[in-house]
Amino acid sequence: MKIAISGANGYIAKNLIVKLKSAGHEIFNISRTTLYNKQLLLEELVDIDVVIHLAGAPILQKWTEKNKIEILRSRTESTDNIVQVINELPLEKRPHSFISASAVGIYTSNSHHTEYSTNFADDFVGQVVKSWEKSSDQLNKSVRKVIFRIGVVLGKESQTIQNLLPVFKFGLGGKIGSGQQPFPFVHIDDVTSAIFWAIHNSEVHGIYNLVNPENITNLQLTSELSKILHRPNLFTVPEFALKLIYGEAASLLLQAPFVFPERLLKYGFRFKYPDLKSSLAEIIA
Repeated sequence: MKIAISGANGYIAKNLIVKLKSAGHEIFNISRTTLYNKQLLLEELVDIDVVIHLAGAPILQKWTEKNKIEILRSRTESTDNIVQVINELPLEKRPHSFISASAVGIYTSNSHHTEYSTNFADDFVGQVVKSWEKSSDQLNKSVRKVIFRIGVVLGKESQTIQNLLPVFKFGLGGKIGSGQQPFPFVHIDDVTSAIFWAIHNSEVHGIYNLVNPENITNLQLTSELSKILHRPNLFTVPEFALKLIYGEAASLLLQAPFVFPERLLKYGFRFKYPDLKSSLAEIIA
């Protein structure tokens, strides 16, 4: 298949491209410039089979007014442009599938959610994700649409693991805040496998929570990490310190929803790393 991918320099996309190329697919990178130029985008998407939209500005940064605008724009305007261009293409030249990233931040914190939950957050992140998903509402019905609400992605080169490992290896590891906040995560191999699965299964459509079936807290994450590394888990990163560094965005680290991938499992996807222990064992190994 001919597959066009936005956000090709991101962690998920880099791993996904390796997987797709190894399966013989032809990959086309939708550059940032192309995303915001409809004529270039039109030329890029002619005769493409699948569009995978993964672009978006990093959300874990200080939420200045300028940054907030870019975080929202990078998701909604880019999606709007892709949808408009796909709709303009003749049916025989149009992609048959559109797969987009989204985020579990759409759900209210500290509550339990499946894909059928409509208990959405009304904070900044919730508003961004709702607008992000709404941007694809006008996609022509002839195009199969799949949206993955993704949790924290863990892998050897993921930002979360790269930030945690040095701290724990020096014996300075510990929980964040109370440690009781949910930590909805997923292994990078399961992320790429789920997208690969969606590409090749025409009956797959709609919204899927792309998170590990095991619901854990931040304390469980840090405890398991310290156990695998044989290092103490004694310290606490205080809330005020995170708020000094990230401001409002500290909420991303201090609160989260419990999320379960009900539809993903129902439709037959199987996780290679179905729990925290197996995920961290592969990453640390």
